[in-house]
Amino acid sequence: MTGDLDKVTASVVQCLLENRQTLATGESLTGGLLSERITSVPGASQVFELGICTYSDRMKRDLLHVPSGILTQYGAVSRQTALSMAEGLMHRSGADLCLTVTGLAGPGGGTAETPVGTVYAGFAYQNQVTAACLKLYELPGLDRSGIRHMTALCVFQIAEQLLRADR
Repeated sequence: MTGDLDKVTASVVQCLLENRQTLATGESLTGGLLSERITSVPGASQVFELGICTYSDRMKRDLLHVPSGILTQYGAVSRQTALSMAEGLMHRSGADLCLTVTGLAGPGGGTAETPVGTVYAGFAYQNQVTAACLKLYELPGLDRSGIRHMTALCVFQIAEQLLRADR
């Protein structure tokens, strides 16, 4: 699985280099893992603008401008929050591609409606903002580390698809 993550991350960096585009990350549940993986790729300094770890709701509000109303109404682990994080990161960073994640890595904190392994990923690209729900609880045997790793893999796979569709 680590090899797949390395490969897709390198591909994202390569696409960004070829397109002369930049990247920023806004992370909650991954705690900086997306930024760490990007910066492990040679040449990343030419494309990586900013990585923000907004683990608390306060930092989501203060740094990524997620409205308090969204956090109150939908919670931090929601499609609405992931979208708002991506939009806020796009405005703050000016990067061409912004990747954000929020979710539950566990082992505690899940509910019947939002089980551990529920992850929302936000994407801002070419002035379009979208989000995906990653239902990682459907994959057997993932612990906290596995959920974080699989989140990074899925986010970079989607980012790669966005970048390749633009060619």
